[in-house]
Amino acid sequence: MSLFKQGRYSGYLRPISYLIDLSIVNTLAIFYFFKNVDPLIFITFISISWIILSVTSKFYEVYRYTREVTILAYILRQLILFTLVIFAFNGFFNELDITPLTIIKYVLSCFLLITIFKFTVYYLLQKYRVEFGGNYRTTVILGHNKNTRALENFFKLNPEYGYSHKKTFNFKNPQDVNLNQCFKYINDENIDEIYCSISELTSDQVNQVVDFADNNLKILKFLPDNKGIYAKKLKYEYYDYLPILTLRNIPLQDSINQVIKRGFDILFSSAVIIFLLSWLTPLIAILIKLESKGPVFFKQSRNGFNYREFDCYKFRSMTPNKDAHLHQATRDDQRVTKVGRFMRKTSIDELPQFFNVLFGDMSVVGPRPHMVSHTNMYAKKIDKFMVRHFVKPGITGLAQISGFRGEVESDKDIIGRVKYDIFYIENWSLLLDTKIISQTFLNAVKGEDKAY
Repeated sequence: MSLFKQGRYSGYLRPISYLIDLSIVNTLAIFYFFKNVDPLIFITFISISWIILSVTSKFYEVYRYTREVTILAYILRQLILFTLVIFAFNGFFNELDITPLTIIKYVLSCFLLITIFKFTVYYLLQKYRVEFGGNYRTTVILGHNKNTRALENFFKLNPEYGYSHKKTFNFKNPQDVNLNQCFKYINDENIDEIYCSISELTSDQVNQVVDFADNNLKILKFLPDNKGIYAKKLKYEYYDYLPILTLRNIPLQDSINQVIKRGFDILFSSAVIIFLLSWLTPLIAILIKLESKGPVFFKQSRNGFNYREFDCYKFRSMTPNKDAHLHQATRDDQRVTKVGRFMRKTSIDELPQFFNVLFGDMSVVGPRPHMVSHTNMYAKKIDKFMVRHFVKPGITGLAQISGFRGEVESDKDIIGRVKYDIFYIENWSLLLDTKIISQTFLNAVKGEDKAY
């Protein structure tokens, strides 16, 4: 399932906006400044400054429900900050002798073009949703009251925002509708987002809705009231004038974060493949072949992003056997070869998964993917296990460096793994990825007790 599918993400828009805006500020600089400044210094300084300002001021956090006045406020804030940066650049290199009037003309020209571009994209997307029914998300509302009726009217009267509202469930008469019927409808109709008025539900029902959303990869948002839901880490947004709460804020659903992580994955996996696997693979292949008959590589179906199955590759560490796709390796497992035992102890057997990373099925860091049979089993018995599939699986992860790698000996092991995976998903950063990779390397050098 593509990350940029019609119903959920418009993942290319924000990176393209960054590129176009950077092109505008740098192209206009050629016209205004390049007789006075070193082009390389200026482009580097301005590009880095623009990105830092944009992230800090949330300049590109424009969503389908963002109002024009909010976009205009973002533009004015970015205009002021960018103007200060240009004046600071001129002050630092005061020998350039650039007049304030030239700077003001440059900044205003930049923001005129950027404003035109930003609103053009905004209105074209709205037109696309209305005329062609594209880039939409299907919704249901749980609860029937003044606020939910207002939200339902918002969805129906504003097709330009790209929401296709399917049904509102009324819980005031429990005999007419129950949560199980709602859950069945949501799955049968492949609903994208659930909006829940928690004033209509008991605490137990709210927990059931939360668990259902987590375990079925549904986005859950709340119409707030005074219930204990405020104790959670929530994202607060406005649809027109209606306050909406999102249960789980996932950094990797942000387009620019996706680009950063994917770029890092491509660079890192390419480096490993070129500088390590290029010469190590033939040596490992010879050792594997000398000890036992069978292929050099082992391929196994596993569940990845959005529960999609993919072929995960490893160096073969066991003698060929029919149970390889059903049972994990255990301590002193007789299926593991001598070469395989060394590879598993040092995690060398996992190195071919860098090809999975390069192909886009995996990431360097993320929740470890499980065999399909195990995923189906844990999804039924371990609460929130499915949350792990909101992001791409990884070669290593926070759970693995925290003592939860290898064989699952009891439910406690998988519960601990899920806890750390969810923490990673909700708190991702490039710095955290770097820390996990470094610790993984140190653990591989030292050897781990559960690496068998």
